[in-house]
This record gives sequence, C-alpha cells and structure tokens, in this order.
Amino acid sequence: MKALIVIDYTNDFVADEGKLTCGKPGQEIEDRIVSLTEEFLRNGDYVVLAVDVHEENDQYHPESKLFPPHNIRNTEGRELYGKLKDVYTQNRLELEKQIHWLDKTRYSAFAGTNLEMKLRERNIQELHLTGVCTDICVLHTAVDAYNKGFSIIVHEDAVQSFSQPGHEWALSHFKNTLAAKVVSSSNKLV
Repeated sequence: MKALIVIDYTNDFVADEGKLTCGKPGQEIEDRIVSLTEEFLRNGDYVVLAVDVHEENDQYHPESKLFPPHNIRNTEGRELYGKLKDVYTQNRLELEKQIHWLDKTRYSAFAGTNLEMKLRERNIQELHLTGVCTDICVLHTAVDAYNKGFSIIVHEDAVQSFSQPGHEWALSHFKNTLAAKVVSSSNKLV
C-alpha cells in the first residue's frame, strides 16, 4: 500500500500574501498536487495533509527565532491553498478514513505526531511526498521516513521552495542520500 503526504500546502506558504510564502514557484505546482491528491483518493489510497500549526506569540517554539509568525492556528494563513482546499472540503466527510488532516509542530510530519502509527496500521510501505518547502519540511519528513524504513517517492513537479538552490540541493539529496525515487508527471509511478 502507498500514501500521499501533502506537506504544508497552505496560504501562508504559497499565497502571494502568505507570511512565509514561496510565492509563484509554490503556486505553479498547485495543479500537480491537486491531480495527485485526486488520483490517490480515486484509487483508494491514503492521503495525509500534514499541516504546520503554531500558536500566536509562542516565544518558545524554535522556529520563532528563525521565521516570521506563520500558520497560526485558526487563521486564514493556515488554510489549504487554492483548489486543494476544495478537494479536501468535498471529500473529507465521505472519505474520512482515507484522507487525514495531520497537525504538525515541527518540520517533519513524523515529529511528535501519530503519522507512523497511522501508516503502519494500514500496512503502508511507500510514501509519495509533495508540498513545500522542498529543503525544509519535505526534506525533514523524507529523512524521518528513510530512517523508519519507508520507501520514498518525491514528485519533483509537486514540491517547491522559496530557495531555488535549496530546492535543487534537496532533490539531489533525496536521490543520492535517502535512496528516494524522484519522479515527475512525465515519468510517474502512480
């Protein structure tokens, strides 16, 4: 079995007015993320929406020293970006066992969450990663997935960052250090 993990595809990370946006590069992958999400749902596969959450004025969170406040709980910035929000809204009740919203408070979707348990109880071995930022949250999720023994597939045309050099480095790191398959719609595996 396989799962699609959509990482941090929210207004604050993607919209022009987002608090920590990668802007146009992140917006350009919207159709591919939506297409993959719909395809996984149609095929009966598991979809995880791993969404960063922060509390307002949390001075103790390590990111508060690195980045401006973003993805604050109960704000528009934390809502899914664009068409992905529509896909989630339309499917979450009907497919509640197949689509899972996962609050995460660290870069990795595994850190301090029940993600591994959710995947193991479904006998999922293969993780397909999409979202932002390639060199931060996607990377840290991939490292944890690797260390936990999952097979990793990164969809090159469905990840992006606000740092193009970081994005390129992470794509290379996925292949050369984490033994991940890096694919795009032209050579897709799904």
